[in-house]
Amino acid sequence: MFKMLNANVLRSAVLATTTMVSCFAGAVARAEEPAAKGPATEVTKLDGLVAFWDFQEPAGQPRITRAGEPLALQEMKGPIARVDGGVFGPHAARIRSGQWFMIPRPQIGGLDIHGPEAQVTVVAWIRRDGKQHWQAIAGAWDETRRKRQYCLFLNAPRGTKADEMKRYPLKNRIHGHVSGVGGPTPGERYCITYSSGATEISLKEWHCLAMTYDGQQSCVYVDGRLDARSQYNPFPYTNGLFDGGSDGAAFTVGAVHRSEEWGNFFDGEIGGLAVFRRALSERELLSLANQIPLPDASGDR
Repeated sequence: MFKMLNANVLRSAVLATTTMVSCFAGAVARAEEPAAKGPATEVTKLDGLVAFWDFQEPAGQPRITRAGEPLALQEMKGPIARVDGGVFGPHAARIRSGQWFMIPRPQIGGLDIHGPEAQVTVVAWIRRDGKQHWQAIAGAWDETRRKRQYCLFLNAPRGTKADEMKRYPLKNRIHGHVSGVGGPTPGERYCITYSSGATEISLKEWHCLAMTYDGQQSCVYVDGRLDARSQYNPFPYTNGLFDGGSDGAAFTVGAVHRSEEWGNFFDGEIGGLAVFRRALSERELLSLANQIPLPDASGDR
């Protein structure tokens, strides 16, 4: 089974790498443009930025980083639509359930964040449409091959209560998943080391959602504020982040590999995505949420 999976992953990597060759020059050129002006400067001025996407490209093209390392998100399962009403420009990407973006492991560069002292922040500006459980927003997280590192998720059906290490029903929250072991939490069937927020994330409205890990705890933030919930957020975790090695997890947006197939599909719009190699402070995250004009949420697309 793992041989079959590895073959599928290899085929995806070869396809993405072929596309990567054609777009790499464009990625470098874009990364070398003058610093972004306007709302994007609130992202690009912060230390530790690895990658920032604004999703202005049309469907059928890789999404290239606006700042940070020159990285290209490849479309998976067909062209991903560009729609009007973006966050960092006039457009956003509309990810329909069953589609996702991916950077194969050999090309993820600084997004491979791991080690006992590792820190990470994932910030996503999203407009949620789907109600299904376990929607992956972004991260390096491969459950099938036990290569979990970090991932921002939406709408888990349960959250882990840290003092008991047991899960209880939740819905419509965000979650900051971290793993220092790659596989399931010892003694558990699944990985249950994740923070869970207190706020239900509304449908069809833009939010700035974030997870941080500082080596001591995983935290999630909604619109710049720590979404505190006793024993759920912050969630203590001191095991660092797993080192997946050269064949570790791909970086994905909108899905992860689990149960030997792609799943945990996100359904909605994404207007911006930023990853940092440090845990941003609440003050910094609030500046991102408050100073970036989110588009009007009215109307369906």
